[in-house]
Amino acid sequence: MPITNILERNAMSFRDEVALVELNPEQAETRRVTWREYELIEPTKTTAYRREITWGVFDEKANRFANALLARGIKKGDKVAILMMNCLEWLPIYFGILKSGAIVVPMNFRYSAEEIRYCMDLSETDILVFGEEFIGRMEEIADQVSKNRLLIYAGSGLCPSFAEDYKELTFECSSMPPYIPLNDDDDAAIYFSSGTTGFPKAILHNHQSLMHAAYTEQAHHHQTRDDVFLCIPPLYHTGAKMHWFGSLLSGSRAVLLKGTRPETILKAASDEKCSIVWLLVPWAQDVLNAIDRGDVKLEDYDLSRWRLMHIGAQPVPKSLIQHWFDYFPDHLYDTNYGLSESIGPGCVHLGVENPHKVGAIGKAGYGWKTRIVDENGVDVPQGEVGELAVQGPGLMTCYYRDPAATAATLKDGWLFTGDMAQMDEDGFISLVDRKKDVIITGGENLYPVQIEDFLSAFAPIKDVAVIGLPDKRLGEIAAAIIELKPDMTATEEEVMEFCRALPRYKRPRKIIFAKIPRNPTGKIEKPKLRATYGASGLVAAQNNG
Repeated sequence: MPITNILERNAMSFRDEVALVELNPEQAETRRVTWREYELIEPTKTTAYRREITWGVFDEKANRFANALLARGIKKGDKVAILMMNCLEWLPIYFGILKSGAIVVPMNFRYSAEEIRYCMDLSETDILVFGEEFIGRMEEIADQVSKNRLLIYAGSGLCPSFAEDYKELTFECSSMPPYIPLNDDDDAAIYFSSGTTGFPKAILHNHQSLMHAAYTEQAHHHQTRDDVFLCIPPLYHTGAKMHWFGSLLSGSRAVLLKGTRPETILKAASDEKCSIVWLLVPWAQDVLNAIDRGDVKLEDYDLSRWRLMHIGAQPVPKSLIQHWFDYFPDHLYDTNYGLSESIGPGCVHLGVENPHKVGAIGKAGYGWKTRIVDENGVDVPQGEVGELAVQGPGLMTCYYRDPAATAATLKDGWLFTGDMAQMDEDGFISLVDRKKDVIITGGENLYPVQIEDFLSAFAPIKDVAVIGLPDKRLGEIAAAIIELKPDMTATEEEVMEFCRALPRYKRPRKIIFAKIPRNPTGKIEKPKLRATYGASGLVAAQNNG
């Protein structure tokens, strides 16, 4: 069943109930929201930074955009890309593309103009919908990408001359569904890999993948119509959207929050009566640090509805969750593991019933299977490190237009993740590290995640990343890049003393105090760190420091 059917069901059953809320408190004083609704649709409620739409309006907007695309010649299997920041228009546009029979192509809002052009070419995008934040980047490439392509502007203010206006395009279109036949095997979406080793790969999924993501999310977190989901990460990423699919399936409200300051997150959870909040590690750590310092006081917020905090997208330090329970002892907690190739979160998850296993990523998720294998694809004995492989209904169809990469990753129906992992005696899987991030020092394998997890328990440390640096004698040595909490200090000697509890071969040989770069989904950008501190980069950094 295509996921568009769920939206139509919600529009029929809960037509006048709120589906989506957009909050933009951190820009309230500098950006006034302007919003003109269609004459045939009930207007949304508007304040300086808060907007909302009902399930009925959501579905009608999706239908209007689908019909607009069809009127512009879009056919089943064509590609329509979205390049927008999180906003109230994002999901109706996404579903309008699906309803037209086209393949939706969400793009990373951090892409440079050249990366946008590259991804449009790779995915064979026919139409690109972009927001006001991207006018400058689109101007750089408009002459190149507008040939035989339509550019649609979905923002406030004047529409650029090289694009058509989204509101004008959809204003007179029918709000009735276009009834394009869709089935589980039809191509639905192209997502892009994070591109940490070069330009990103295009990941093709069918409608079954999207629908299974919804089933998986609700099976894991048990959303009901009473839940309110606070969504902060970018919707272009599979993680945010697939977690929201649980709200879609249950017909419950979601809040799209712009802003990640601790007080912003807590106020949104309080004001909107949120029950489920998905955080990334840095945001969760910032919340704890703000409470520790007294910058925010929990008694100032009504968080009585908040039942579940979950984290995905990167390894979670055990010490962080233990500290979280100090302040939020009644919270359920889950961590979710997934890749864009496995339709985002949930192919492995801890489970809310397993707080005693915090530190592990968990077991195979709903409808999924897992293996841990050696370099020959043979299962390793329990407790040994190997590569994690997953299998389930949410696997990608292929890397679009890249059969070699597809063959290297999809083998006999299993997705080889590139993540090194091990399984304990209870069947719980823990991540050890990315296969490419393993450090080999003097013949010993070092797994940076293990060292990072250990160092994160040192009170002055806000964030930490461990990378390998070249060494003539040992081949590589482990270097710890450490970002300290703003109100705390530490010396190299103090960090080294703390590391004496580690086996000698696991102790970092180099300590560097610097900011840790993370991408929009919270993953540490280790290629940037290697480029900065590897070999000549390390010398330059020391000379500048």
